[in-house]
Amino acid sequence: MVAAGYARTYRANSVLTASPGQLVLMLYDGALKAIGLAREGFETVHEDPRRIEVINRQLLKAQAILAELQNGLNLEAGGEFAQTMHRLYDYHTHRLLEANLRKQVEPVIEVERLVRELREAWAQMLTQNDVSSVEQIRGVA
Repeated sequence: MVAAGYARTYRANSVLTASPGQLVLMLYDGALKAIGLAREGFETVHEDPRRIEVINRQLLKAQAILAELQNGLNLEAGGEFAQTMHRLYDYHTHRLLEANLRKQVEPVIEVERLVRELREAWAQMLTQNDVSSVEQIRGVA
């Protein structure tokens, strides 16, 4: 029980001290975790019909995280890129809703792949920006 409290404190501190870019990465990770749990639920639903509740809960969680990512977009400053991301998040949310209503795993697999690609691109961008920042501080760039 004590370890759970430490883990909770660690997560809270991680969020409080993270940069905006790291927070986006954490949101992607949270969405992928929820989507993965929903996908696993579909794989075992024939063994335990109560898994439908887990699937529903995890898909709703993933949709909420995607909505948070979407709401964080600055459509004025972000221009066409932000508009495209807004539409992409709409698509992801719609496909997860479809998966939940029809109890189909295929849309979940599709969205998981797409969100993973976004997460990896975001992580790469953060890494490159960190390297650029270090180079600028050192006077290399």
